Amino acid sequence: MPVLTRRADFLAANRGLRIARPGFVLLARANDSERIRFGITVTKKIGNAVVRNRMKRRFRELLRDLLPAEGLAGHDHVLIGREGGVERDFAALRVELSAALARAKAGKGDPARKPRDKRR
Repeated sequence: MPVLTRRADFLAANRGLRIARPGFVLLARANDSERIRFGITVTKKIGNAVVRNRMKRRFRELLRDLLPAEGLAGHDHVLIGREGGVERDFAALRVELSAALARAKAGKGDPARKPRDKRR
């Protein structure tokens, strides 16, 4: 399964569906092909490099396991790590990702976020 590497792909995914869960945020957006692609991002707010890499390994395993069966064909899927994601039980993360993918298939994203104040 192809992995997203270009920043433009991540920015494009940010304009698609957004489904927030306690351990992560799932972004899904149609791409130009029939292939399922995925990307993972974990910011430095989450923790040190060891913690971030552990979270990425867990997300990678979840995506490789669930996307072929439950992912949206012809879509890019991006997981953004959240603060509590590294401590969450792996089985709980699997259930949350499965539910998030089901919501994405139904086209039910979370409401749009309020724009940030640009004066800061």
